[in-house]
Amino acid sequence: MQSELEKVLNVGLIGFGLSGRYFHAPFLKVNPGFKLTKVVTSNSSSVHDFDTTVEVVQSAEELLADANIDVVFICTPNHLHFPYAKAALEAGKHVVIEKPFANTTTEADVLIALAKEKNLVVTAYQNRRWDADFLTIRALLSEGKLGNIVEYEGHYDRYRPEIAQGTWKEVAAAGAGNLYNLGPHIIDQALVLFGTPESVTATIKIIREGGETDDYFDIRLAYADKTVILKASLMVFENSLRYVIHGSTGSFIKYGLDIQEDTLRKNILPDTQPWGEEPQSQWGTLYTQDGPETIPSVAGNYMPFYDNLYEAIAQGEAIEVTPQQARNTTRVIELALESNRLKQTLAF
Repeated sequence: MQSELEKVLNVGLIGFGLSGRYFHAPFLKVNPGFKLTKVVTSNSSSVHDFDTTVEVVQSAEELLADANIDVVFICTPNHLHFPYAKAALEAGKHVVIEKPFANTTTEADVLIALAKEKNLVVTAYQNRRWDADFLTIRALLSEGKLGNIVEYEGHYDRYRPEIAQGTWKEVAAAGAGNLYNLGPHIIDQALVLFGTPESVTATIKIIREGGETDDYFDIRLAYADKTVILKASLMVFENSLRYVIHGSTGSFIKYGLDIQEDTLRKNILPDTQPWGEEPQSQWGTLYTQDGPETIPSVAGNYMPFYDNLYEAIAQGEAIEVTPQQARNTTRVIELALESNRLKQTLAF
């Protein structure tokens, strides 16, 4: 973040659950470019426990009517992302949408066109680009440590054998289920590394008794010179495996999830140092003809997302998570659903 700010951007959050409370509010609080001013939630005590200066309002309409709000974060259940984002853009606000950016590419196209028409920034919160493991992988690939990649496997597994009660993520509805919840993370990472694929093949299932929404997916993205495998299941007891990458000169295997979420849940603010440094037990291993080598993880840090957002809005710099990239992630989800339904491989 630059030392002298042109202005401080006033932020409104729609929703103050896990996303608003633990992912966004702490970074907005300590980033000098932003001031969290209003939150739409029915849980005012949670907001005031975090920051007594933040105003709680009861409706998105009330927040959007505030001319002082510069940027709005959409932190709602997935089926509300599109209508709230559209309303915010129509109100002249810059918009950050929690993943998924949109449930369909039709919705994504409407938001992209509207933002362009009004000269506003719209982006998706793809924070997992700044996880320790993914930053480490990007560094390894940029250094050519694995040679030409032939197979990339990304996992986001959990062990949740019981159907969670009281959450929209487990109820059959638009945008619910594991594919829309965890899929955008590992799909976006693959597209960042390798671009859009030639085709998509997917298996999507409900594997837990009594489940209403998908809790398992296996997506294969085909490229001319490599295969990308993306898997997530809520029935993996030993779920620490994250990445297995094979290249022409080596392989890399990584276990353990980035620690930032757990740190934020402990009410530790992200200006605390050190930040995002993984324990050595989570460092990955590079296998080459020279033998196995433990690779220290790059420290994870989501703050660059917010720095870039400020620069895009206040200074006209390029946005890191482009709306077209967010649309491409939604397109892979759409194709995965259709591939599973037809039991076919579909061209991207």
